[in-house]
Amino acid sequence: MFRQIRGRGTEPSASAAATASFSGERAARRYWVILAVLAVLAVGFTAGLLAWGNPLPFGTDGFWLIARRRADAIIAMMIVACAQAIATVAFQSIANNRIITPSIMGFEALYVAISTSAVYFFGVTGLAQAGSLGAFVFQLALMIGLSLVLYTWLLTGRGADMQSMLLVGIVIGGGLASLSTFMQRLLTPSEFDLLTARLFGSVNNADPEFFPVAVPLVLVAAGVILARSRVLNVMALGREVSTGLGVNYQRSSILILVCVAVLMAVSTAMVGPMTFLGFLVATIAYQAADTFDHRFVLPMAALIGYVTLAGAYFVLNHVFYTQGVVSIIIELVGGSIFLYVVLKKGRL
Repeated sequence: MFRQIRGRGTEPSASAAATASFSGERAARRYWVILAVLAVLAVGFTAGLLAWGNPLPFGTDGFWLIARRRADAIIAMMIVACAQAIATVAFQSIANNRIITPSIMGFEALYVAISTSAVYFFGVTGLAQAGSLGAFVFQLALMIGLSLVLYTWLLTGRGADMQSMLLVGIVIGGGLASLSTFMQRLLTPSEFDLLTARLFGSVNNADPEFFPVAVPLVLVAAGVILARSRVLNVMALGREVSTGLGVNYQRSSILILVCVAVLMAVSTAMVGPMTFLGFLVATIAYQAADTFDHRFVLPMAALIGYVTLAGAYFVLNHVFYTQGVVSIIIELVGGSIFLYVVLKKGRL
C-alpha cells in the first residue's frame, strides 16, 4: 500500500527511510550524536565501575577477580535497564498513554507480597530462601501467569477493553499492598528491618545464579518488541486507526503485553521494585530521540536506562560513598518528573 502511495512502486533507500522518521536531516544527525555520546558515557561508567577504587594493580589476578565480582552488578544493571526501558515504552504505546507504567499492573505489589509472606510464615530463613534461584523462578512464573490471565481474560472477545485491564491491575496491586502491610505489622522489629532492606530496589539483590534464566528471557522478549517496532508505530495511533490500517490489534496487543510482562517480571524479581525508573527513562528517551518511531526510541531508551543506572551507582558510590540511596534518588527524580508531567496533563 505504501509503495503505491509513493507512486512509482520503488522501495526507498535505508538512509532515506531512516531520515523520514525524523523531522529532518538535522534531527536525524542530532539523534545519532546523542546516541554516540550515550554510548561513550556507558563505556566510561562501565570501565569506572570495574576499575575505579580497585585496590590491586591493574592486570593482576586479584584485580580481575574483583572486576569479575563487580561485573555481576553491571550485568544486572544492563538487564534491568533494558527490561524497564523497553517494557515501559511499549506499554505506554499500547495503552496510548505517556504517563502510566507497567508497574500499574501490580508486578511490584506482588513482589512485595511474596517477600513479606516468606518472612511472615518462615521468619528470617524464609527471606533467605526468597533470594534463591527456585524462588526467583517461582516469582517469574507467578507474575507472568497472572499477566496472562488478565490479558487473555480482558483483551479477548467482543468486550475487549484496555481501560478495564488497567483498572483491574490497579485493584489487584492495591489489594496485594494492603495484604503486605497487614503482615508487616505483625512482624518482629528485627524481621521488619531485614524485610525493609530487601524491598529496596538494588542491583545488590541480584544473584549471578539468576542470569542464565534472566538473560535469555530479556533477550527474547526485547527482541520480539524490537521486531514489532513498525507495528507499535501504528498501534500507538489507537485501536480504531490500527484496525483500519490492517493491524490485528487484539493479537498484537496480547503479544506485546506478554513480552512486557516477561521483562517487568524479570526486572522486579531480580532487583526489587523500581517504580519510576521506566517512566523516567521513557520520558527522557522521547525528548532525546525527537521521534515517535519505535525503531529509534527503544534503543535510545535502553541506553539511557543503563547510563542512568551505571552513572548513578558510580557517582554515589565513588564520589559520595552512598551507594545504598541510588534507588531512592531515582525514585525521587522519577516521581518529581511524573508529577510535573501530570500537572501538564501529559503534554510533553
